[in-house]
Amino acid sequence: MSIPLLDLKAQYLSIKEEMDQAVLAVLDSSKFIFGPEMKTFEEEMAAYCGTKHAVAVGNGTDALVIALKACGIGPGDEVITSPFTFFASAESIALVGATPVFVDVEPHTLNMDAAKLEEKITPRTKGIIPVHVFGQMADMDLILALAQKYDLKVIEDAAQAIGAEYQGRKAGSLGDAGTFSFFPTKNLGGYGDGGMIVTNDDALAEEVRMLRFHGCKTKYYHDQIGYNSRLDELQAAILRVKFRYIDQWNNARAEKAALYHQLLAPLADAHRIILPHTDAEKKHVFHLYVLRTAQREKLMAALKSKGVANAIYYPVPLHLQNALAYLGYQAGDFPIAEEACQQALAIPCYPELTSGQQEEIAAILFEVLG
Repeated sequence: MSIPLLDLKAQYLSIKEEMDQAVLAVLDSSKFIFGPEMKTFEEEMAAYCGTKHAVAVGNGTDALVIALKACGIGPGDEVITSPFTFFASAESIALVGATPVFVDVEPHTLNMDAAKLEEKITPRTKGIIPVHVFGQMADMDLILALAQKYDLKVIEDAAQAIGAEYQGRKAGSLGDAGTFSFFPTKNLGGYGDGGMIVTNDDALAEEVRMLRFHGCKTKYYHDQIGYNSRLDELQAAILRVKFRYIDQWNNARAEKAALYHQLLAPLADAHRIILPHTDAEKKHVFHLYVLRTAQREKLMAALKSKGVANAIYYPVPLHLQNALAYLGYQAGDFPIAEEACQQALAIPCYPELTSGQQEEIAAILFEVLG
């Protein structure tokens, strides 16, 4: 048995003819930067997310950095985010000269615990980056209410959550801006890097467009120091083909997750594992299916021995990363995030995964934990 964590080859083969035609069309056009594929993809993303604007950039980290910069956040400011996420969520804050501030996560969703957010707000706080981790959105009602109360910018880190919903609204559309990553392993992934910023704010969109292209509106006339961060035509064409299938693929991921829930329910009832939780008012797109167990190392070894790929998300919380030691956090500051890092394990969950393969994976879990 050999089951990958994600099967990108199977995905490609399912759309091979469309993909090959799209790539060849770009090569034939000889338009590789700021061409029609990128512009059309921006329009499609804005329509899908329900926002006025979508601005394509080079990658998901650039999306966060440029969104923060466009919101006027910089040295001396503080931005609150989650300690249980990929490093870029905090790295982007530091890259614009601001200070990352963390708030612990909810024990059931592992998203930012909005109930603990207000106590972290100071006169220096200028923004909040809620991370919609693993494909489920954070508690945006409370986050947005606090942002309005304290006049804070909200930038949704929706890198893992394209197509996710909160009370019927798409990820990325609720805050001042939303950011996406098109890293190959994402639900909508390119064959290289890519990112997007969505917003309903006309002025913010104009600023983002200027920042992504060396700080200029007109070529060779630079109004500020910007970035070189553009989604090339090949990636845009690839993403446009995949974009046609995003809802179908997300729904398939949810179906796989539902079967795991059914198969693994006895282990959860016996408190041997904690299964991913889905809040009733949210649509979870299961970028990853992450369970938690105190016997993670034993389970990982068993899965590996049977050829089943798995991965830890995340081994070290952000407040304990060496690069952020200057912030002064200590072990024990965010106990829920720290415990999650000791227990969380992703198992295969993708559209092409078969029910038979899921049953084989579940059997291994019962063998180890049952």
